[in-house]
Amino acid sequence: MKRLSFVFIALYAVKPMAAQTEMTDSVGPERLAEVVVTAEKPVIKGEDGILVVDLPSIVEDKPVTNILEALGYLPGVVNNNGAIGLNGASSVTIIINGEPTSMPLQNLYQLLYSTPVDRLKNVEIMYSAPAKYHVSGAVINVVMKTPRPLDGLTGQAHLGYGQTRYASYSGGLNATYAVKDWSFDLNWSLARNHTYSRQETRSNHLLGGSRHMVEDDMRQVGKNLSNTIYASASYKKLKVTYNGQIKSNIRNSSISAGTFGDFSNIYKGLAPTAFHNIALRYVSPIGLAVGGDYTDYYERRSQNLYKENALQVNSENCQDIGRYHAYADMEHAIGNWTVGYGVDYQHSDDKSRQTYMLPAQPGFDNVLREDVASAYIGTQTSFKWGLSFNASVEVEYFHNKYRHNWNVVPQFGATYYKTPASIFFQLNFTSNRVYPSFWELHGGTAYINDYSTILGNPALQPYMNYTGQLSYIFRQKYAATFYVLYVDDYFVQLPYQSTGDLYLVFQTQNMNYSGTIGLQLHVPFNVKDIWDATATVNVSHGHQKSDHFHDLRFDNKRWGLYASLNNTIRFSSGSPLSLSVDGTYISGQIQGPGRFNPLWKIDAGVKWQFGKKRCCELDIKAGDIFNTCNPVLKINFSGQDYRMKSHEMNRNLKLTFVYRFNGFRPKEDTSIDTSRYGTGN
Repeated sequence: MKRLSFVFIALYAVKPMAAQTEMTDSVGPERLAEVVVTAEKPVIKGEDGILVVDLPSIVEDKPVTNILEALGYLPGVVNNNGAIGLNGASSVTIIINGEPTSMPLQNLYQLLYSTPVDRLKNVEIMYSAPAKYHVSGAVINVVMKTPRPLDGLTGQAHLGYGQTRYASYSGGLNATYAVKDWSFDLNWSLARNHTYSRQETRSNHLLGGSRHMVEDDMRQVGKNLSNTIYASASYKKLKVTYNGQIKSNIRNSSISAGTFGDFSNIYKGLAPTAFHNIALRYVSPIGLAVGGDYTDYYERRSQNLYKENALQVNSENCQDIGRYHAYADMEHAIGNWTVGYGVDYQHSDDKSRQTYMLPAQPGFDNVLREDVASAYIGTQTSFKWGLSFNASVEVEYFHNKYRHNWNVVPQFGATYYKTPASIFFQLNFTSNRVYPSFWELHGGTAYINDYSTILGNPALQPYMNYTGQLSYIFRQKYAATFYVLYVDDYFVQLPYQSTGDLYLVFQTQNMNYSGTIGLQLHVPFNVKDIWDATATVNVSHGHQKSDHFHDLRFDNKRWGLYASLNNTIRFSSGSPLSLSVDGTYISGQIQGPGRFNPLWKIDAGVKWQFGKKRCCELDIKAGDIFNTCNPVLKINFSGQDYRMKSHEMNRNLKLTFVYRFNGFRPKEDTSIDTSRYGTGN
């Protein structure tokens, strides 16, 4: 069952990346007699169609303590309340240290949120990821520093406090240790989360030639205790990694009042929701990399829906997933060329059930088995006259009880520059297939109230992404990027007012396509090392069409604008105190037949470093200070007339204290795959 929400993340903007080419990492002034030579450290380098970003330098003076928050400051990346999107790409996958493993998206976000930004080495952005990463489409590769024996035991402890309508608390410990050929890494965090949201809906329902106004005001509250653990042990080229997250004391509830009466909907975790992943990877002296992992996911919860004090719905959902994954990769250097090839296989068993005690209706209890096998070949090279590129082609076979098909996934990325100071273009093209969540394919039902219902969809088909980007960069700073996105059979969850009954259905359905073209300008500037700012403007045109939206059709087009200005102010050169003020404006976004209102917000924060060698840090950050970034979705076509207004979506206050001991240096890795787990709520 899915939450009563919409995909605001992708709408936040699709502003493609700016890029800069490679130059030496010299920084600061050097005195030569009476001459002072100043060089600017390149923040972004272009390598073989990949953008390598020095993210630690970008967020050095910003009120950021963890990697998840830091990713929002990457050029072309939007962090919408903790959800990461890459502009110029219809979707993005995050991996760590380039290693393929399986991890639900929400668990990955929790791990990144608990990992200190100090551990970052750099970030690689790939609009078209080479097949050797075993991920199709756009990828953000988070590269961590490697522990060194000379560092001994180093680490960081942190405490966090967050305030929206309710308070949330977190704490954690990160430590690394290396000796001889061994290295160890531990990342543990514990968070008590308390969330709140509110939606007002107005459904002007056309039925039998007359209109029926149905209104509802819903407040949703969620609580859970989240325990996240990452641990790894490495010996030379052999590594064992464990990722785990256990959520307990889960309770999500909603209280609504409207035309059909007063309702309370209570979801409880009947057992802790648990995710466990253990991975093994080995790189041989000849360059052969082999690895595999096993993932176990378990969720069990109940729903009780009351109208006034009368119980209307009593149901139980359970999902138990076991997933096996193995891969092998090999590379050969042939002159100036590198040729790589590999295979990948994964098998999943999704044992899910839904049981209704009230009302008396059938649920389901079945097993969805899925197999995905693929093989690829690719190459990359660089020429002295300025061109570097990587290209690959992957053949994939997918099979479950609903469908089986072959996919061919091409990928290409190239960079050309005349001088190290100017990249003339960076060109990327890729395609990838995106599959629906396991739970939706079972076709379950969830009730919101007497009027609204959420339905699964066993007929849901995967969709195919095609993306292309072309960037021009001037003087390593100023960039213009043109992009094209086309998604065949795109799917998204949308509301539908039934034409045969007074009934509102939320269901994920396939469209004909979704397409976007856009142009982004990226302009960073600095004033005497006191004021550091980046302005971004993205103009786009979106088009979504469906000939079979239930019994209707729609064709929605609209121009959109994304504009942002991020500012960091240092009170003096080398000051331990810095101030950040960021502004964002968004307009013209669409979702299916619906349109969103213009949005704007102001964020601000203060970062203070103190103590011996600045081992302590205090960060205060206020998000959406004026509470203006609250989306309103309106649907008005073919008799459909629906409006949803969200309140208090993003306004928050965060306070974080960090203590680093023994000089605290980095960590090595972990990884992810886009999540298809979970029954939702």
